[in-house]
Amino acid sequence: MEAIFLSIIIPAHNEEHRLPQTLGQVFHFLSQQPWQAEVLVVENGSTDRTLDVVRHFQETYPNLRLLENEMRGKGLAVKAGMLAARGQYRFMCDADLSMPVEQITRFLPPRLDVPIAIASREAPGSKRYHEPAYRHWGGRVINWLVQALVLPGIQDTQCGFKCFRADAARRIFSAQRLSGIAFDVEILYLARKYGYALQEVPIDWYYNADSRINLIDDTLSMLRDLLTIRRNDRAGLYDAPQDTA
Repeated sequence: MEAIFLSIIIPAHNEEHRLPQTLGQVFHFLSQQPWQAEVLVVENGSTDRTLDVVRHFQETYPNLRLLENEMRGKGLAVKAGMLAARGQYRFMCDADLSMPVEQITRFLPPRLDVPIAIASREAPGSKRYHEPAYRHWGGRVINWLVQALVLPGIQDTQCGFKCFRADAARRIFSAQRLSGIAFDVEILYLARKYGYALQEVPIDWYYNADSRINLIDDTLSMLRDLLTIRRNDRAGLYDAPQDTA
């Protein structure tokens, strides 16, 4: 059996409307690639037909896997997918596919070969489309907090597209503790703590008016979680063992 090169992990909570188009685009992209891939949809606490949508696609695509989590939380879903994946590289992908799927190759060998590559809407060469000014500046406020308290030098921690080499994914996500908005910050903090090279990758990003972000609530939640990350580290909770797989 040929080794799986890429796993695409899609967290999904009440995504019956967006998933069909997203999965269609993802599998069309994968059909054009020379390597083996799998797609993991991690459903977490949906109350709509998300599960039915995925099961329907599984009838056509045997490399589509469905993981079911009863508990809500994007961070929990991504962690479950990353640890269950079998690919040499493991790509976290938002269900709204606000980045063109073809740009996944920007994160992978031979174009890029690093343990961790994260999509950036701020890196030179990136482009934003249709984003309201208030959203952009709200995001910059959050990033200012992130850089001031936890991760100096990283311009965009919150974009939902990130790629991890398998060894890095196993070690980092095994140590992850947060499930809310700051889980992205936590996993990047762990990456830096464990000495993995990390690169921001410029992307084209399309604003989705159906975004579930609440700037005020999410900023306050982020602040609380950033302080939690600092406390966890001081308490030694991130002193994880080396990956031995």
